[in-house]
Amino acid sequence: MSYSNIIIDKKYPLAIVTINRPKKLNALNRDTIQELHGAFVLLEKDEQVKAIILTGSGEKAFVAGADISEFADFSVKEGKKLAAKGQELLFDLVENLSTPVIAVVNGFALGGGLELAMSCHFRIASDTAKMGLPEVSLGVIPGYGGTQRLPQLVGKGRAMELIMTAGMISAEKALDYGLVNHVVSQEELLPLAEKLAQKITNNSSVAISYAIKAVNAGFMNTVNGYEAEIKAFGACFGTDDFKEGTTAFLEKRKANFPGS
Repeated sequence: MSYSNIIIDKKYPLAIVTINRPKKLNALNRDTIQELHGAFVLLEKDEQVKAIILTGSGEKAFVAGADISEFADFSVKEGKKLAAKGQELLFDLVENLSTPVIAVVNGFALGGGLELAMSCHFRIASDTAKMGLPEVSLGVIPGYGGTQRLPQLVGKGRAMELIMTAGMISAEKALDYGLVNHVVSQEELLPLAEKLAQKITNNSSVAISYAIKAVNAGFMNTVNGYEAEIKAFGACFGTDDFKEGTTAFLEKRKANFPGS
């Protein structure tokens, strides 16, 4: 299978998936999400692959966010569909993959990029990485699981602050928060990921797959927070703030929200 937006390097028993849109800072568009979906499904079926490393091309970005130009004019219905389809195709798929996935955050991980990193089983970062969920600055909320996974990883208060301020945090702060497990230099990043992945592959793949299911089960609630996020995300698309936020972003100016 050929890919336009990602590169797959199989170094059995490892596989390295690189999002390869450097001119767009590896932003997630529909085609990239679809390609990642296909890649993870195939790698899951490959019995020789015991661990997967996910990273971005270059040194500037892991994934700098979603491709806003694709959805700036969406309706409420289209917004809900965007979040639901994205969660199903990629983010939930990665989180529940029985093959361990390590996010190697080599630069900016913003919006959908941080949401993708959080859907991986754990994360390591370069000391130059920056992370955040800036969606409210566009008049929308995180729609790919960010409102659910961030509180699970860093706690409710810190998650609320990060989401409401739309701010970025450094790799060191992310380490302090528990958002990432390790921070090293750019040069040490991939070697560390491979070392950790190799340690994983020395263990029982069957046991690891059951461990993933068991850990994930502990975060399941009777209320489906992801469904609540999808509905709220879609509702944002019907607001004037969303129109202003996305227009300002595409016009490269500061948004002028009512009351701000």
